[in-house]
Amino acid sequence: MLKKLRQGLWNYHNVALIVLMPLLLLPLPLVFRQKEAECAFVLLLMATYWMTEVIPLSMTAMLPAILFPLFGVMKSSAVAKEYFKDFHFLLIGVICLATSIEKWGLHRRIALRLVTLVGVNPAWLILGFMSGCAFISMWVQNISAVTMVMPIVEAVLQQIMKAKAECAGKDNPCLQLDEENNYTGKMSEIVSEKKNPNGPDESFTCVQIQPVSQPDAAQGVQARPPCRSKQDLMMCKAMCIGIAYSSSIGGITTLPGTSPNLIFSEYLNHFRFLCRRGGEHTEKEKAARKVIEDEYKSLGPMSSQEIFTGAVFLVMVALWLTRSPGFIPGWASLFPHQKGYITDATVSLLLGFLFFIVPAYGPSRKYESMISWKEFQASMPWKVALLVGGGFALAEGTKESGLSLWVAELLTPLGFLPVLATITIACIIVTTITEVASNAATITIFLPILSPLAEAIHVNPLYVLIPSTLCTSFSFLLPVSNPPNAVVFAYGHVSIMDMVKAGLGVNVIGLLSVLLAVATWGVPLFSLNTYPDWAPVLPEFNSTAP
Repeated sequence: MLKKLRQGLWNYHNVALIVLMPLLLLPLPLVFRQKEAECAFVLLLMATYWMTEVIPLSMTAMLPAILFPLFGVMKSSAVAKEYFKDFHFLLIGVICLATSIEKWGLHRRIALRLVTLVGVNPAWLILGFMSGCAFISMWVQNISAVTMVMPIVEAVLQQIMKAKAECAGKDNPCLQLDEENNYTGKMSEIVSEKKNPNGPDESFTCVQIQPVSQPDAAQGVQARPPCRSKQDLMMCKAMCIGIAYSSSIGGITTLPGTSPNLIFSEYLNHFRFLCRRGGEHTEKEKAARKVIEDEYKSLGPMSSQEIFTGAVFLVMVALWLTRSPGFIPGWASLFPHQKGYITDATVSLLLGFLFFIVPAYGPSRKYESMISWKEFQASMPWKVALLVGGGFALAEGTKESGLSLWVAELLTPLGFLPVLATITIACIIVTTITEVASNAATITIFLPILSPLAEAIHVNPLYVLIPSTLCTSFSFLLPVSNPPNAVVFAYGHVSIMDMVKAGLGVNVIGLLSVLLAVATWGVPLFSLNTYPDWAPVLPEFNSTAP
C-alpha cells in the first residue's frame, strides 16, 4: 500500500510542483503589495517552471498574459503586443528558407561536397563534417542542422567499421541514406528531451539508426555499432561529439543561428590522435571516401529547385551583411526618408515570401510553389515563437513595474569590481544555468537583470550582454542540455560521461575565448568603453565609471 502511495505521489510530482510553487511565492505579492514584488512573483514562477519544465515551455511563456493584467502590472492589450515582434518576421523568413533547403535536399549536397573536399583522413573527415554542420547551423536551427548531418555521419562510420571485413573478402552491403530519415533499421529510439530551445519539437526527437545487432529496445539499451578497436571507438565518439558541438558553435555566429542570439537582438532593439601526416590512405579511408563519393554522385546535377534555393540563401546573406554595415553606407541608405524602417526581418520575410510564389516545376506540370503552407507549418517552431514572446513580455513587465531598477540597485556592489570580473561572474552563472535549463529560457530570464545591472554601474550594456548571450549556447555537458546533444547521444556512440568529460573542456575554452574576444577586439569593434546614447542614464549612478 505504501509502495503504491509512493508511486502515486511520484507520478504526480509535477502536479505537486505546479501547485506548490505559486503557494510558496505567494507571500511576495501579499506581504509587500508593490508592483515590483508582484512582477518578481511572476518572474520567479516562470523561471521555476522553465527550469523544471513541469509545464511546456511555450505555455509557461503565456503566464505574463494572465498574471500581469491580474496584478495590474500591464494591460492585457499591452502585454499582447509583446508576443509578436520584429523577431518573429525574421524567424518566419528564415524558416521558409530552411524548409526549402530540407525539401529539395540542398543540405545533403552541401555536407557531402564539403567532406569530399577535405578528404577521408579521420581528422580531416571530422573537420569536414563539423564544418558542414556548423555552416548549416548558422542559418537554420541547431536541431535541424544535426538531424541533416547525422544520417550521413552514421553511414560513413558504419562503412569504416565494416571496412576490414570487406578487405577480407566479405560482403559489405552498401549503406543507403534516406533523405527523409526513413531508415529500414531494426531499431528506433525515442529520446525524451528535457528541453528544446532551438527546434520546432519540444518534447521528443525521433532518431532511427541503421541495422545493428540485437538491441534490447525494451530496456532502453543504447545500440552501439561494431567498433572493433579502441581507435574506431574513439573516432565514433569524436565524430558524434564534434557534430553536436559544431552545431552549437556554428549557431552563435549569426543572429538566426540560435534562439538566444535572436532574443538578444530583439531585446537590444527593444531598448587531436586522429591526425596522420601524408602517406597513403588506408583501406578504411578508401572505403569511407567511396561511400561519400557514391552518395554525392547519386545526387546528380543540381536541380533547378536547389539552384533557386541556394541563390535565395546567398542573396539573403548578402543583403543582411550590406544593409547597414556601418563603415560604409549600406543599401538601406537608398531609402533616406525611411531610416530605421527596414530591418533584417524585412529582408528575411520578403525572400521567404518568394518560396510561396515561385513555381517548383516548369509549365509542363501543374503549378506547385517551392514550398507549401503545410511544409512550412511543419518546420515552423511555433513553440519557440511563443517562448520568445513570453520573454519579451516578461522583460517589459520588469521595466514597467520597476523591478529591473530595483535589481540593478541591489547588484550595484558589483560595480566596485573590475568590469571584466563582473562580466566573468555573469558568464559563469549563465553557462551553469544553461546546462539544465533551455538556452532561450536562460537568456530570457537574465537579460532583464543584466541589462539594468550594466546601466547601474554605468557600463555599456553590450559589454555584459554580448558575452552572456554567447555563453548561453555553451550547453555541452549533458544529452539534455540541448536537442543536438540528445540526437547525437541517441546514436549510441557516446556515453553521458563521454559528453561530460569533453564538455567541461569545451565550456572552459568557450568561456575564456569569449572573455578574450570581448576584452580585446570587442572593445573597439562595439565601442564598449563608451556609454551609448541609447542606454538610459540612471541619475543615482552617474558618477560610476567603467
